[in-house]
Amino acid sequence: MKKIFLMLCLTIATVQAWATDKGTRVSANVGLLYERGMDATISVEHETRYHNVWEYFATGYLKWDDCPSCGHICPETFWNNYNTWGVGVAYKPLVVRTRNTNGRVRFGASVGSDTHKFLGTLHLGYEHDYVLRNGVILYWQVKEDVVIGGKDLFRTGVAVGVKLPLNY
Repeated sequence: MKKIFLMLCLTIATVQAWATDKGTRVSANVGLLYERGMDATISVEHETRYHNVWEYFATGYLKWDDCPSCGHICPETFWNNYNTWGVGVAYKPLVVRTRNTNGRVRFGASVGSDTHKFLGTLHLGYEHDYVLRNGVILYWQVKEDVVIGGKDLFRTGVAVGVKLPLNY
């Protein structure tokens, strides 16, 4: 998690922001998932024709639990209970478009590990963007992940994030 946070900070600090149509954007989001889960995602996305988007992402997932000795969430049970990581691709076709907002359905797949075994994940969700005047995009996602080979089969939750446009 510390490495992901550091990469996010370095990316935001070095990126120039320009408003572009059919451009490339770098994004980061953090979300809470049922039951007792949290994830963070860093991605690069490229907009294609008709405002559809291809997204290439890296994600980390953390599941916490109560401490058996004290019955509360302790730092040890928060950070070291169950962690996964993955890299993948998602396709996001446009379904809603208004003046400064876009709504997209998100279909994707990723592969990764929980540091012990291989995991495969199928992603399905909805993402809604709010474009600000300077080209920065704020967005939220409703997501459902189906994990193959992990401790939890389904991960359902919401995430919020920011997208910064890149100028090549």
